[in-house]
Amino acid sequence: MTTAYALLLRGIPTELVLLSRDIDRIKGEDLDLEHGQPFMEKCTVIGTDDYAQLKNTDVVIVTAGAPQKPGETRLDLTAKNKAIIDDIIPKIKANAPQALVMLVSNPVDVLTYHAAKLFDGRPGQVFGSGTLLDTSRFRFHLSEALNVNSRSIHTYILGEHGDSSFPALSSASVGGQPLLSLEGFSLEKVMEAYEKARSAAYTIIQGKGATYYGIATVLSHIVASIERDTRSVMPLSVPLHNYHGISDVSLSVPVILGREGVVRTLEIALSDEEKQKLQHSADTIRQYL
Repeated sequence: MTTAYALLLRGIPTELVLLSRDIDRIKGEDLDLEHGQPFMEKCTVIGTDDYAQLKNTDVVIVTAGAPQKPGETRLDLTAKNKAIIDDIIPKIKANAPQALVMLVSNPVDVLTYHAAKLFDGRPGQVFGSGTLLDTSRFRFHLSEALNVNSRSIHTYILGEHGDSSFPALSSASVGGQPLLSLEGFSLEKVMEAYEKARSAAYTIIQGKGATYYGIATVLSHIVASIERDTRSVMPLSVPLHNYHGISDVSLSVPVILGREGVVRTLEIALSDEEKQKLQHSADTIRQYL
């Protein structure tokens, strides 16, 4: 619902379908959002439990799943959430075969690979939100350490959206200058920022039960990139095919995103150590496929 609200505030959709098995709850959410319409761009909001309402949609955002509890990793949710994906993906395919499908439910890399096989659409049609939020967190904490605006920091968190993720430092830059040679840089500062980013979800879940605003902002950015066909580069979870020798698993790597979905996967330069970390992420995720 935070994602729906973020999309409306940015004026992105002309029609927004809220699909839930809890019809009373979703009707209430529908009405609550509609009452803000006089102060937003015009959008038709539909609260429903009927998958037929997905007909002709551009993007379907899958957030359904068991929540991550304090002490749980994202991978601990695999069995419960795979069963949910098994139920809903065929219904999405039957009613909106043309739509882009974005997985947000965790573990997002496992579920993205599983959903892509179930949906069996064209390449780039099914993808996951992946490590874009992790990357946003990392850039934020780096900006604090380096005293530089986070928008001027160009680096990614890659691999699993989870504990085996890693920062791609060998290709990182600030204002065109390699991060590793930046004045004021220290590996200790950078790794401290990464650890803050990696543990952020656990801290937030411990404090308030779930993450809302960060992920909603990220998802609205992804949808805006699709609808406006910006061809932006961002790290998203996609099925890999011989990416630095890795295949048959979904992980986050830099991709070009546009109206047709993931247009291209960019095989950026990685150090030998980073390649090993990417392989470690792949091995971790494969255990749950």
